[in-house]
Parts: sequence; C-alpha cells; structure tokens
Amino acid sequence: MKNETSTFVDKPCDQNPRKIFLVGPMGVGKTTIGKALAARVGYTFMDSDHEIVKRCGANIPWIFDLEGEEGFRQREMQVIDDLTQEDTIILATGGGAVLREENRNWLHSRGVVIFLDVSLEEQLRRTSADKNRPLLQTANPRAVLQKLREDRRPLYEAVAHRRFEFGRMSPQRSAAIIANHLGIPKCPKSLEEDH
Repeated sequence: MKNETSTFVDKPCDQNPRKIFLVGPMGVGKTTIGKALAARVGYTFMDSDHEIVKRCGANIPWIFDLEGEEGFRQREMQVIDDLTQEDTIILATGGGAVLREENRNWLHSRGVVIFLDVSLEEQLRRTSADKNRPLLQTANPRAVLQKLREDRRPLYEAVAHRRFEFGRMSPQRSAAIIANHLGIPKCPKSLEEDH
C-alpha cells in the first residue's frame, strides 16, 4: 500500500493559489480531497460533474444516454469556463475534462492545476461498485481504466503545475500536504475546528 506522496514542481507557476483546480482519473479522490482542502483553507468547493447535474437536472448516465459523450463534453466545457473564473475556489473536474483543449487552456492559465494520481489497482478498487460512471458499465472495467490512463495521462501531465499521489492516505492529510506545498495557511475557522 503506497501512502507516500510524489510531486513534480518542474513547471513555473505564477498562477493565483486562490484558484486550485484538481484533475486526474476517475476514482482518484478529487472530490473527497477537494472538499477537505476547501474546508482547510476556507475556499468554496465545486465539482464540475455535480454542477453539470445541477444545471441539467439529470444525472450523468442519463446525459450520456440522451446526448452521448459529445453532448456531455459540451456541457462540461461551459461549466469549466464558468467555474475557473470564480475566486477562492477548489474545483474538482471530471476525469475527461482535460480532453478539450479549451478546458486545458482555461485550467492552466486561470489557476494552479493539481494532478491527483493513483495506481490502477487502487483506482479499480475505488470505482468497482460505482454505477454512476457510464464509461465503466462494461464487462472489463480494468481494460477501460487502463486505456483511459494511457490516453489521458499525457494530458493531465501537460495541464498540471503539480502532481501528487496519495494512495490510501486520509483526505485531511492529503489536503494538508497540498495546502502546505502551495503555502496556503489554514483558515481561522478550520483552526477553531481542530480544537
């Protein structure tokens, strides 16, 4: 079980640490870690997939069934454009958000992009029972996840300013590492809740 973090800091980042965008494959913990990070630093947490569902009034499998992946990606692009313009935000993006060049440009130029990574085995463990992931409703989810990793990893790496891999570390500890790495202090409310 891997609990250590690995990071790359080889991309200069002049972007505002008041806007933090989480990218990475499904099941990596973008929403869970994002919520913990937002609570720690006092930012607003948003999830692009949840925002799509809220705006559309339908769940993601329904959108995929009715509009196909292309329709979903169009909706996602509008949400990413809108949310990356918010301030003091932690934004968890869907696993495929990096597929559109526009999304990658907005994410990279408007804030600090964190690539959350995880092993294939851990990703499979985390997503195995989730029926709300249309791309995994197949006889061989492992093969799908492997193919998605191969196709999308270069995009995650290209858009990201930093990369972290946390394994089974707690969301709170993971959030603390990210915040410390970016030099963002705990918000006063978060300090009060620690006591």
